[in-house]
Amino acid sequence: MRPYRTALLAEAYARMGRGEEALGILNDVLAQIERTGERREQAEMLRLKGEMLLMRDVGAVEEAGGCFRAALEVARAQEAKWWELRTTTSLARLLAKQGHRDEARTMLADIYSWFTEGFETADLKDAKALVEELKK
Repeated sequence: MRPYRTALLAEAYARMGRGEEALGILNDVLAQIERTGERREQAEMLRLKGEMLLMRDVGAVEEAGGCFRAALEVARAQEAKWWELRTTTSLARLLAKQGHRDEARTMLADIYSWFTEGFETADLKDAKALVEELKK
C-alpha cells in the first residue's frame, strides 16, 4: 500500500496549495511503478495526477485529460472497476466543463450501471449525483 499512502500525502499537499510538491510526489510514485512493474494502483495514481494538475492550473485541461484517459486504459486492462469508476467520474467532470455533457453522462452512466452493490459509498454516491446533474 506504500504508493497509495504516498499518493494520499500528495493529495493533502495539493489541498494545502503545495501543488508542485504534490505533483513531484506523484511523479516519483509513477516512476517507481514503472521501475518495479507493480501496477496495482497505477490507474488511481494517474487519476490523482490529473486532479492535481487541475488544482494547480485550471488551464491544464489537456494534460489532465491525458492522465484521466491513461488511467482509464490501465483500469480497464486490469478490470479494476472501482478505479475505472473514480477515473470516469473525474473525466466526466472535465468533459462537462468543456461542454461535452452528453458524452460525460453516457460514459459515467455506463460504468455506474455495472455496480450492483456498494451504493452507500462516497464514490458511487458522487457518480450518481454527477449523472443526475448531467441530465439537466
